Order: sequence, then structure tokens, then C-alpha cells
Amino acid sequence: MYLEIVSPEATLFSGEVDSVTVPGVNGEFQMLQDHAPIVSLLQEGMVKFKGAITIEEEFQHKFETGVAGEQVLAIASGTVEMKDNKVIVLAD
Repeated sequence: MYLEIVSPEATLFSGEVDSVTVPGVNGEFQMLQDHAPIVSLLQEGMVKFKGAITIEEEFQHKFETGVAGEQVLAIASGTVEMKDNKVIVLAD
């Protein structure tokens, strides 16, 4: 599945991932390949994603490596859309 994380300044990440976990307003949830279409508001928390990931050098300082080897990005709020195996996170 394809993930794109966009902030007001730039596209922080775009590429193929195995899973994405986001902090929804009703709790954290995970999306995998062939997940049903969804649009949700996000609250302050961590966006986590796994896969064979390469983050551009200029944005690496915004990401951390989580306990399970996943990449983690802290956000203040945002929205997420999942459709046709493409996840778009608009993050503040």
C-alpha cells in the first residue's frame, strides 16, 4: 500500500509501506493492504508505519524509530484518507 504524509511545509514521506497506525479522535487504529475506504480526523499522537522505508535526509530529523522497527512521526492534529490502497495523512 502507498503512504503519503503531507505537512503544511512539505511532503515528509511518500512510498510503499506494510502498515500504518494513526491516532484517530476515537482512538488509535491501523490500516493494512485492502483496508476499507475511510476518512478520519486525527488528534495529537504518533503516526507509525512499517515496511522497507527510505526517508529523505532533509526530513529524517522529524522521524524516530519505534520499538518494533517502525518509523514514528509525532503530529498535533490532522486528517487521514484511505482509498484504493493509498493512504494520505495531512498532518500539522
